[in-house]
Amino acid sequence: MTLSPLSSSSPEPTARKFNAQVWYRPTFSPEHGVYVMLLVSFLTGVAAAQHWSWHTTLALLCAFCGFQAEHPLVVQIRQRRTPKPRLLVWGGLYGGVAFALALYLYWQQGQRWSPLLWIGLGAAIALVIDSISVFHREQKSILNELATFFAVCLSAPLAYVVTTGTLVPSVLALWLLNSLFFSSTIFTVKFRKDRQHSLTPSLVYHGLATALVATLSWIGGLSPWTALAFAVVLIKFGIILWQKDWYCTTQIRWVALLETGTALLFLLLTALSLLPAHLPVH
Repeated sequence: MTLSPLSSSSPEPTARKFNAQVWYRPTFSPEHGVYVMLLVSFLTGVAAAQHWSWHTTLALLCAFCGFQAEHPLVVQIRQRRTPKPRLLVWGGLYGGVAFALALYLYWQQGQRWSPLLWIGLGAAIALVIDSISVFHREQKSILNELATFFAVCLSAPLAYVVTTGTLVPSVLALWLLNSLFFSSTIFTVKFRKDRQHSLTPSLVYHGLATALVATLSWIGGLSPWTALAFAVVLIKFGIILWQKDWYCTTQIRWVALLETGTALLFLLLTALSLLPAHLPVH
């Protein structure tokens, strides 16, 4: 950060004072799209559970803090030659809160092999993969981004398990549906970085993802109406191919609106397919 002096006489004391205090300012991830992914996935899990409890709120806070802990960690890895107290403090604080909440929720489950254990293990593995990728300057690789997106979408089974105390195969299918839906962005955003980027990876991904969602519906993992929500991402992909020049050159806010709008539509269709006509009264 470059500081502008308040006066031309002596800027150094002000800079030293700012640098001495800056450690207590909270860090927040600038990846706004991940906030949407996290919340949408979590709410689909809540819709599947058809109930919201105090533990559900704690699970959302746990997922949020876990996500926030990743940002200062990867920034510190990028700047590993210069330790940053602010990153270390807030990374440790976010991580500590997430870990404490996870332990509490695990203890409340009262099961030695609670599904929360496997959800936490999956998130930890994804964090290790991300850290190694950042260390080797490969954080934008497709493999790392897929691992990250699938990890964030674990918030769907997290919400369901914490709320109901169980994990059923249909919720794992819901996790895959969320992961496949949001991972589409990994392939479409490549067009903005390189207008000549090959269509083949995107076409292969969307073809395989559609086949997998159809298979999940065929074997009963997803209801046909829930699986149909995946059509939203295919429509979005079609719009991007149709208006490729616009997509590659427009301001990022319009891309963000497209991504957010389709994510909310996906949430609406998925929730409507999972929720009963009338929610039970507790």
